[in-house]
Amino acid sequence: MRSIVYVFFFLFISVSVWAQSPFVPLNTDYYHLIDRLEIRQNRWAEGFHSSVKPYNRHSIIRLTDSLAAHPTRELSDTDYFNYDYLRDDSWELAGSSIDSLNPDPFTRHLLPPAGPGDSRKPFLKNFYRKKADFYSLQTPDFDLHVNPVFNLGLGLENVNYRYAVEAGQPGGRQELFVNTRGLEVRGTIGKKLGFYTYFSDNQVIFPEYIQRYGDRYSRDNGIEGSAPGESFIKRFGQNGVDYLSARGYITFDALKIINIQFGHDRNFFGNGFRSLFLSDNSPPALFAKFSTRFGRRIQYTNLFSHLLNTQAPLPQGDRLIPPKFATMHHLSVNINDHINVGVFEATVFSRDRIDLNYLNPIILYRYVESGQGSADNALLGIDFKANFLSHYLVYGQLMLDEFRINALRAGNGDWTNKYAFQLGAKYIDAFGVPNLDLQAELNLARPYTYSHEASPRVSAGQTNYAHFSQPLAHPLGANFIEQLFIARYQRKRLSVNGIFGLMTFGTDPPDVEPDGRPSRNYGGNILLDYTDRVSEDGNFIGQGRKTIVTYADLRASYMVRHNVFLDARFLYRYQDSQYRPYSYTSQVASLALRWNLPYRNWVF
Repeated sequence: MRSIVYVFFFLFISVSVWAQSPFVPLNTDYYHLIDRLEIRQNRWAEGFHSSVKPYNRHSIIRLTDSLAAHPTRELSDTDYFNYDYLRDDSWELAGSSIDSLNPDPFTRHLLPPAGPGDSRKPFLKNFYRKKADFYSLQTPDFDLHVNPVFNLGLGLENVNYRYAVEAGQPGGRQELFVNTRGLEVRGTIGKKLGFYTYFSDNQVIFPEYIQRYGDRYSRDNGIEGSAPGESFIKRFGQNGVDYLSARGYITFDALKIINIQFGHDRNFFGNGFRSLFLSDNSPPALFAKFSTRFGRRIQYTNLFSHLLNTQAPLPQGDRLIPPKFATMHHLSVNINDHINVGVFEATVFSRDRIDLNYLNPIILYRYVESGQGSADNALLGIDFKANFLSHYLVYGQLMLDEFRINALRAGNGDWTNKYAFQLGAKYIDAFGVPNLDLQAELNLARPYTYSHEASPRVSAGQTNYAHFSQPLAHPLGANFIEQLFIARYQRKRLSVNGIFGLMTFGTDPPDVEPDGRPSRNYGGNILLDYTDRVSEDGNFIGQGRKTIVTYADLRASYMVRHNVFLDARFLYRYQDSQYRPYSYTSQVASLALRWNLPYRNWVF
């Protein structure tokens, strides 16, 4: 990783920099507001390509300015509310002192003079002077925003095992709990260098299905506890976990059209609820990202990541987790105002340090891999999206891990046809109902996709598509087909969300070899070596112990004040497995108070 650091600091000290702002952290609810604005204006945003997340705050303000200047159709009261919310959240970049979307232009002049995002009731004079910030400071050379992070939730889960005797667990009622306290700080230095940092301490008791998922994708099979999307975990009570979460980066613009971001965080490529390229499913990782924009039409992104392989055995007395590396390219092209296409490629490799060959920002990685005679894990993908009629967005992804056209034509289920596919659509203001938004999405991945082989030179886990033993793409790994339907309705401060899913996937039998590996690898667990596959051909999605999950998650959120939410949730999840002890029903009801923290959807 030292090579990335050297390259980064060389660029930092050798080029001039332009004005920069931090990025809005990945947040499904928040990003939906931005994406629906882009759909509403019936053309792509000018400041960013929405296939690459997170979004820059300055670009979000540019999008709101564009909507104000060229509204395509009448805005609802909730649209005005969201417009104000987005601008208040990045008030330091909003130039207008009076809301340019005030629905009554005849009374606009009567509003008292105010700065962007001003709070009507500051707290103790120095706190909450701005609606979005607990504390803020602005000077000609420094901009600072400090916010506490808090999430306190209580809930109850009722688990009913269909075959309680065989499962060896009677099920019953379980108390759920979440307690998060932390701090978020962002700002800019000299209007040139942006920075962001987040830190929180967490104690959580997850529902049964999350605990089972974590036991599958954890560094120690759940012995010390597990939390999806997090790294270092320890037990808290009988069923709870205790962990720290931290993210941070610096960012600046170089050569005017190139943005550089360096730090420890998550990234996301895609337009759907899921991503089959790179999602926010795994823990934050050290990365350097270069985003180059050529006008409105083209954006080219290079992402270099330092990952950790918790599957590799540690030498006696050594606690340092072995590194692995991932390099990714994504080219996004706006064909016109309504069609966008992209090309993605990634390589996961293992060395004692990063391979300089993979730092080349404009070359096919498969060529580099083959030229070195290596057995690195190379993947290639394409994506597209299309918007039309200021109501609709259609999107999709295709990821190729390995692919043989002759084997595909033969139709014999050859294991080498490893690919993942996504197709989805969004419909905003559905059926003429303001702020009723619908989304449907199909995701699938064939067996053994994203997994890779171990060798005498490369230990287990060093080249699979995972970080800290958690998938980098879809949380189900591979060998699955998933159908999702999402409904969202908002009335100013009140939002109602429903996620409904049907997931079919195959799991390995519970019996294991002496070394702890499953006795048979049916291709769902991407952490396993694909050379242990059950068959060369005859492979199909759902092979192994077939499992079907029916999922319904309803949530109502009320914004008490800016970024302070009261969440009420009810979940019904039914899992039917050919392995009878894994068949059960889970019902969850919870209530939480959330402050300056994204809501995380645990859908798997």
